[in-house]
Amino acid sequence: MSDIVPSIIEIKPYLNQSIVLSDVISIKLVVPSSHILVPYALEKINAGFPSPAQDYIDKALDMNEHLIKNETATFIVKVASLSMLNAGIDIDDELIVDRSLDAKHGDIVVALIDNDFTVKRLMIDESGQWLKAENPEYKNIYLADGQELIIWGVVTHIIKMTRH
Repeated sequence: MSDIVPSIIEIKPYLNQSIVLSDVISIKLVVPSSHILVPYALEKINAGFPSPAQDYIDKALDMNEHLIKNETATFIVKVASLSMLNAGIDIDDELIVDRSLDAKHGDIVVALIDNDFTVKRLMIDESGQWLKAENPEYKNIYLADGQELIIWGVVTHIIKMTRH
């Protein structure tokens, strides 16, 4: 439990401010308290033409180990907009965000600009850093003079409900 405290303290200043969460509905710390083993198939499945069924199970997969690399720096963020639709991110999808990773060009990130959280693709070029929306109906974000971009974390996985 004491390993979790630094992460809570670190984000507490942001959560106590009157922040408008335009692209983010909620932020929750991940506390993997259970180990659920899910069967892991040996064969990959075609997404196109069906192939003969394979009944081979290779091993059991612990979803916590598979999705979370640094539990004290990992959060679940719930999405509130369609700005990343073409990246497969929809409203109410949950993103697994790792704050311990250094963001690279092309990463999908949770960023803080002017007390506002947003989810965008980080672009780094000769002019500096900017945030790309993955939906043509939304504008890219280019920083104006005096604006500060804080990369809050890197999105590592998207959790999406496929059955409604």
